Amino acid sequence: MTHPDSPAPPAGDPVAARLMLLAGLFGAVAVAAGAFASHGLSAVRDAHAVDLWKTASQYQMVHALAILVLAPLRRALPGQTRWLAAAGLCFAVGCVLFPGALYALGWYGPSAMGAVAPIGGLCFILGWLLTGIAGLRSAG
Repeated sequence: MTHPDSPAPPAGDPVAARLMLLAGLFGAVAVAAGAFASHGLSAVRDAHAVDLWKTASQYQMVHALAILVLAPLRRALPGQTRWLAAAGLCFAVGCVLFPGALYALGWYGPSAMGAVAPIGGLCFILGWLLTGIAGLRSAG
């Protein structure tokens, strides 16, 4: 039995649940791609391709962790949930475009995919700026 003054359990946050799902998926892909880059890719591709895959997996992992952090931040900063959701969306799009372009470049060689990587990088930058805005707005 709970005390009458105890706060009610927090209601579910479907956006936070989706952020956590995306973080898990992107993190798993990052680990798998990094492992393949370290242990198998060199048998079928050159050192430049391996470097591209390692870079892609590192960026993907960092941003998977950033997405994961946004879930508890939504609870800690309830007035900033829209900014944090937008940051998560930018990170997620970046996690598809930037590493995806590098994975494709490493596997297939130079192609139009090279033009996609900067868009993904821009999404990452925008996600960080939106996260900063949420923090700044919560302080005021």
